[in-house]
Amino acid sequence: MLKKSSYLFFNKICFAVVIFTLLSGTISAQQKKEKQQLTRILFLFDASQSMYARWETNTKYEIAKKLLSEMVDSLQPVDNLELALRVYGHTKHFPPQDCDDTRLEVPFGKQNGARIKQRLEEINPSGTTPIAISLEKCSGDFPKDPARNIIILITDGIEECNGDPCAASALLQKKGVILKPFVIGLGLNKDFLKSFECVGNYFDAANETSFRNALNVVITQALNNTTVQINLLDAYGKPTETNLPMTFYDQFSGAIRYNFMHTLNAKGVPDTLQIDPLGKYKICVHTLPSVTKDSISITPGKHNIIGIDTPQGDLLLKIEGSNEYKKLQAILRKHKESTTLNVQDFNTSERYLTGTYDLEVLTLPRMFVDNVDISQSKTTTVQIPSPGIVTIQTNAPGFGSILIEDHNELKWVYSLQENSIKESIVLQPGNYRVIFRPRNSLSTLYTIEKSFKITSGSSISVSIN
Repeated sequence: MLKKSSYLFFNKICFAVVIFTLLSGTISAQQKKEKQQLTRILFLFDASQSMYARWETNTKYEIAKKLLSEMVDSLQPVDNLELALRVYGHTKHFPPQDCDDTRLEVPFGKQNGARIKQRLEEINPSGTTPIAISLEKCSGDFPKDPARNIIILITDGIEECNGDPCAASALLQKKGVILKPFVIGLGLNKDFLKSFECVGNYFDAANETSFRNALNVVITQALNNTTVQINLLDAYGKPTETNLPMTFYDQFSGAIRYNFMHTLNAKGVPDTLQIDPLGKYKICVHTLPSVTKDSISITPGKHNIIGIDTPQGDLLLKIEGSNEYKKLQAILRKHKESTTLNVQDFNTSERYLTGTYDLEVLTLPRMFVDNVDISQSKTTTVQIPSPGIVTIQTNAPGFGSILIEDHNELKWVYSLQENSIKESIVLQPGNYRVIFRPRNSLSTLYTIEKSFKITSGSSISVSIN
């Protein structure tokens, strides 16, 4: 049968990748001092009757068992690692077909390689191949506390119980139970390869030698450092931008994998990060506005350089002369867009991506400054006039509004407090009118209108009698 051998190869590779991740904690002296993240590897092992088929020097089961035993031996010295073994196709005989033939044989534990090897010696292949339901059961095999959870599937055949291994794998990843699985297929027919590509990272072994070679490649990668350098590029394509938060998301599940504050080291070069090479990433650089880069693959055992365009300049908001505002802010939007990008305080400088923006200054009345250009490594200054203060005093509470004269048109600016007879309002320079009616005067004939002018730094009183 074709199914067992290909699956077996997949499981081995998965295991090797897991080793890589576990041992990557030795990459830097700094990480050695930090507590390494716990990694859990669940071996999902095919023991259906097709594994008794002859393959090269022995049966597929004996070869797979031997290689897996060697693996768990090599992992014994690794800290922060827990292993477990789930087997399918070994508790029932085929025929008849029993699609519930899957069981966790060795629960997760540290340095339990001897238990896994012993259990493999006791198992005799006999049943069918329920891959999908076995993957579903894996969800309950992992403890609930956080860790890097990895499944390594080893098989020589495809699904035989009408299940959907691709859907089962995708659900585990989307739930955040596991990272993308690894599949090792031993002697699998080429027509069936695509059946496993959607399940996880697939590795095919046409014979025992290629299986061993593939494992050696993966283990070698696992023992090497995997590093990433994020180049935040300016408008000239130079990696000069820095001091920005970055979030690495799992491209498939959307889960947050890492958060870093970008740094240039003492040599002025982007600092080196230690990144898990499993899966693809979406990187979000939290500029204003943010920049994302999707579907990023990390090559194990190499120094990866990823460039992201983040050209920036500064915006300085200032008030001319004296300032009567306690806290004046401006809403910033991308040019001709309605979405608020940021609310910036005056007398502060903020960094933005290069481009054109529109400002809505929260003065009375509102001020709109459009087509503000932010250029690379330059400071753009927006300065508004100093305001004035008007104090409105009435004989009795009532209903009133302040309006500004704008080219023979009156525009509402502010509504007076109904229960107050004296109120001070900070206004931008301009010509204004106040329209007021006492609360107890139930006729529009009692409307009072007064004009006044505000200049920068002035303070005037307006009495409404």
